[in-house]
Amino acid sequence: MEQIAVKTSIKAPISQVWENWTSPKHITNWNFASSDWHCPKAENNLVVGGEFHYFMEAKDSSFGFDFWGTYVTIEEEKFLEMVLGDGRKMSVLFEVSANETIVTENFDPETTNPVELQKTGWQLILDNFKLYVEN
Repeated sequence: MEQIAVKTSIKAPISQVWENWTSPKHITNWNFASSDWHCPKAENNLVVGGEFHYFMEAKDSSFGFDFWGTYVTIEEEKFLEMVLGDGRKMSVLFEVSANETIVTENFDPETTNPVELQKTGWQLILDNFKLYVEN
């Protein structure tokens, strides 16, 4: 199955975008798709072979899960490639364009939810990231 891509342009320097993307103290502030969810805990061992764990949970505690993966490739302020906990592949590309940083995520779809729902959910999280970085 073809990978899903989501993308955004952020009015911030790439160093700030990278820091906000990779630092657990920032990840907990943006890694959720809607205001009724949150990310109360994030761990990120940013080395090849290292794991990231982002605990995402409904604020009413009715549902939560550990979104995790293992880093395969790391090019600082440029590119991340990882294998998610369920074996799917994901990558994140960071590019400078004029006074903006473009962030593009590509990921293998899972088989439980429709592709369009997955794309919408991941785009909402990326939009939340943009909002967090720009404010």
